[in-house]
Amino acid sequence: MRLRIGDRVLLSGLIYTARDAAHKRLVELIDQDKELPFDVRNQIIYYVGPSPAQPGRPVGSCGPTSSYRMDVYTPRLLEKGLKATIGKGNRSDAVIEAMKQYKAVYFAATGGAAALLAKRVKKAEVIAYTDLGAEAIMRFEVENFPVVVANDIYGNDLFREGMEKYKRN
Repeated sequence: MRLRIGDRVLLSGLIYTARDAAHKRLVELIDQDKELPFDVRNQIIYYVGPSPAQPGRPVGSCGPTSSYRMDVYTPRLLEKGLKATIGKGNRSDAVIEAMKQYKAVYFAATGGAAALLAKRVKKAEVIAYTDLGAEAIMRFEVENFPVVVANDIYGNDLFREGMEKYKRN
């Protein structure tokens, strides 16, 4: 199946979390030709810093972070085989070009729905950078995690197309 902008997707399986500080460390490891704390090939990174879990839950509220803050690092991770990212807001032209080049997509998650998104996380485990607290890299096991394709492998951009449609109407 080829994902296109606007497609609604329910993700099930493993996704990884990382924000600014973790991305910086990952790219530093790439620059030093060192092994990453997890194999990014064919994986998804969710831009999130979840709140602490309530008793009996794997994770607390976990709404998406603004993606533009990771734009400086994203092309390097896509080059290493990362296939998708999840966040909120639009991406830079450089990231969109890298997604085209490396055949990756960007999923938008609904901002303001952090508590509801947390219900889709079935397991959560810190796997790297515990010193970063909520921004440590975690491995989530998710079930029916709702996202929308905002950028596809063809360079299409849901944010730009949405603005164009709005201007025409």
